[in-house]
Amino acid sequence: MKCDWVRQNILFYVYNELEDDARYEVEQHLARCPECATELKAARKFHATLSELPVEEPAPNLLAASRMRLQEALETARSGGFWQRLILEPGVWLRQIRMAPALAAAIFIVGFGGGIGATYNFLSARGGDAAMRGPVDQPLNQPVESSAIAGIRSVTQEPGSNQVSIKYDTVLTQEAQGSLNDQRIQQLLLFAAHNNYNSGVRMDSVDLLTQAPDDSRVREALMYALQNDTNPGVRLKALDGLSGFVRQDGRVRDGVLRALISDTNSGVRMQALRLVEPMKTDSNVRSVLTRLSQADQNVSIRSQARTMLAQMPEMD
Repeated sequence: MKCDWVRQNILFYVYNELEDDARYEVEQHLARCPECATELKAARKFHATLSELPVEEPAPNLLAASRMRLQEALETARSGGFWQRLILEPGVWLRQIRMAPALAAAIFIVGFGGGIGATYNFLSARGGDAAMRGPVDQPLNQPVESSAIAGIRSVTQEPGSNQVSIKYDTVLTQEAQGSLNDQRIQQLLLFAAHNNYNSGVRMDSVDLLTQAPDDSRVREALMYALQNDTNPGVRLKALDGLSGFVRQDGRVRDGVLRALISDTNSGVRMQALRLVEPMKTDSNVRSVLTRLSQADQNVSIRSQARTMLAQMPEMD
């Protein structure tokens, strides 16, 4: 066994993530290779150091944000990379199979089962093509699971009505049609606003969701878009949808203040500043305005914050 392969898998070994046969091979190599044994010692020391550190609790929206970034990365990744490696570098995967007999057996079983399944599907498809194609083009009434959706292709609203058409991907592209009050339409819009890799689709979804901001799920989706979406246009749309709740909802007001302080787009920050102006006597709003008036790097925001503070009555 080569040292390079062992060193690449040292951390998997430390975290007990290797298959039994691969683990055995690594242990045999470590017993006769001082350099790799030193590498293992360093990895274990690093692991012990990390274990002593406090564990940070992830933010509630971390999973959804990560899924969105992953979809964006997959969309822009070069195609064919896996097959090129599989065809042009057979030694890599052959070595993996040699190191894992159980894996080789699993591949054989899966391939055999796949062949049987393909034959069965081919035979059954000859008599049921129409039945199989039907759900693709017809609206379905049952709720859709987010885990079954690969992505939203487009969101369109029929002019002059509240009828919405949404094309989305599972294994095949499907389409759902209905009013904005339809549970399935709302579910798909919420999914698109959170997870879709296409910023135009997210923009359309958030725009439609702003028509029903009284729904708590919609308001949560708008808050998420304001805090996490990478497109400033989507964040502006979310601000528009939340504008009517800045005064009465403390969580919305805090979210707008966070956007005012930390958003990377000056247009989003200026819009957030306009939304909190009617609440400038609120202690939190006043505190943020004071901070901005003294040290903000954006001249327009700093000047506007000073003007708003000057218009406020003195507080005892």
